[in-house]
Amino acid sequence: MPAPTEEETPQTQPQQTQPSQPSQQSQQSQGHHIELPAESETPKHEGEGSTELKDHKGWDGKARVSKSATLKNPEALSDPEYSDEDNVVPGEQIEADEDLLDEEDPETDEIICTHARIRSIPALRLERFKNLQRLCLRQNLIQEIEGLDGIADTIQELDLYDNLISHVRGLDKLVNLTSLDLSFNKIKHIKHVNHLTNLTDLFFVANKISKIENLEGLTKLRNLELGSNRIRELQNLSHLTALEELWVAKNKITSLNGLAGLNNLRLLSIQSNRIRDLSPLKDIPQLEELYISHNGIESLEGISHNTRLRVLEVSSNRITSLKGIGPLKQLEEFWASYNQLGDWTEVERELADKENLTTVYFEGNPLQTRQPALYRNKVRLLLPQVRQIDATMTRVD
Repeated sequence: MPAPTEEETPQTQPQQTQPSQPSQQSQQSQGHHIELPAESETPKHEGEGSTELKDHKGWDGKARVSKSATLKNPEALSDPEYSDEDNVVPGEQIEADEDLLDEEDPETDEIICTHARIRSIPALRLERFKNLQRLCLRQNLIQEIEGLDGIADTIQELDLYDNLISHVRGLDKLVNLTSLDLSFNKIKHIKHVNHLTNLTDLFFVANKISKIENLEGLTKLRNLELGSNRIRELQNLSHLTALEELWVAKNKITSLNGLAGLNNLRLLSIQSNRIRDLSPLKDIPQLEELYISHNGIESLEGISHNTRLRVLEVSSNRITSLKGIGPLKQLEEFWASYNQLGDWTEVERELADKENLTTVYFEGNPLQTRQPALYRNKVRLLLPQVRQIDATMTRVD
C-alpha cells in the first residue's frame, strides 16, 4: 500500500507521538519532518501577525492604530511651548499627611516642609501655629493656594516654589506678606496680588506668563523676578516706584522701552532676550548693574548716559567696538566675552582711566583668539589696575 501523501497525513499526527514509543519516533525522524500548523486561508491585513502566536486572551502582542486615525492636537508637533493641560491623565493620588507637622513646636515662627508630596495645604492644619511668620512648602504637589486664612495675621513670607499651581488665589487675607515666591509653577496670568501692599519681594520665575500686569499698588516692592516666562514687552511697571531690582532674563523681550519712572532701579537683569538697542536706558540713569548678555547688541554707544554703572555684563552679543563706555568712570566689572572686540588701542583708550576697574572678561573675542599666548600679558600691560582677567586672578592684595 503506498505511503499516504502529505495532504492525507492527519495534522495531529506529530502530537499523537508518545515519548514511550522510540521506534515510532525513529521512523518519523527518518521519513518525515515536523511542520508547524498551517495558517488560516483568510488573507492577513498589513501589520497583522501570525494568527497562531497569541496569548490566552487572543492578543498577538502588537498595538495597532487605524489608518483613519487623526491627531487631536497636531499643534504639539510644531509648537515647542505647547501644553495640553486639559487632557492630562491624573497619576496616583497620595493623601496629604495630616500628622506631618504634629511634632512641630506650636510656638514656632518658621515651617519648612519641602519635597514631601504635600497636595493639600488645609490638611496641614496651619491655624494651630499662632506665631508662624515664614512658611516654605517648596517642591510639593500643591495645586491650589488655600487654607492660609488661619495664619493671615502673622505670616510674612510664603514660599510655594516648584508646585503645580495654575491660578493665583487664596491670598485675600494675607495682607502682611512681605515676600511671595510662586516660581516654577504653571501660572499664566499675574492676578490677585496687588492688594498685598506690604510686599517687598515677588517671584514668578519659570511660569507661563506673557504679560506684566496687575501690580498696581505694590509701592513697597523692591525686587521683582519674572525670568523664564513668555514676556514680550516691558510694561505696567512705572507705578513700582520703590523697585530696585528687575529680573526678566529668558523671555522674548525686544525693547528696553517701558522702564521710565523706575527712579530707584539699581539692577536690571535681561539676559537671553532679543534686545538690540541700549538707548532707552537713558530713562534710568541711576542704574548700577546691567546684565544683558545673549541678546543682539552690536553697539555700546547707547549706554553713555548710565554713568553710575559699576557692573556691565554684555557677553555673547555682536559688539565690535567699546565706543560708548568712556563716560562710565565708576565701572568695576566689565564682562564682554564672546563678542567681536579686536582693537587693543581701543581697550586702552576706553578702559585705562577706570580706576575702580578690577575685573574684565574678553575671552572668545579676537583680542584673545588671535594671540592667546600674549593675551593676558597685554591686558596686564594696558590695564594695570585689573585684578582678574576672565576667570583668573592676576594678583591678590
